[in-house]
Amino acid sequence: MKLVALYSHPEDVDAFEAEYANHLKFVDKIPGLESTRLTRFSRTLSGGNGYYLMAEMIFPDKDTFKAAMKSPEMAETGKDANRFASDILTLMIASEA
Repeated sequence: MKLVALYSHPEDVDAFEAEYANHLKFVDKIPGLESTRLTRFSRTLSGGNGYYLMAEMIFPDKDTFKAAMKSPEMAETGKDANRFASDILTLMIASEA
C-alpha cells in the first residue's frame, strides 16, 4: 500500500524545498512506514501544468497502512503538509499492480 503525495509547482521553489526538508522529519516518524520514494519532475509533456514533486510513502501491507493512517504521527504529518502546501497538494491511496 502507498500514500502518494503530488505537489504542483510551488511559486517559490527554494522556500518549498526548505519547508519540505523539515516536513520529512514528520514523515520519518510515521509508524509502519517501510520507505519513502521522492521523484522530482523535470518536464511535463502533456496534461496541463504537471507536477513538481511526487512522494510515495510505502507500507508493507493494508493493515499497517490503516494503522498508520489513524496514528497521531500521521495526523501531525498531515497538519504540517497543510501548513505549507495545502494549495498545491494532492493525496492518493495506491497499490502496486
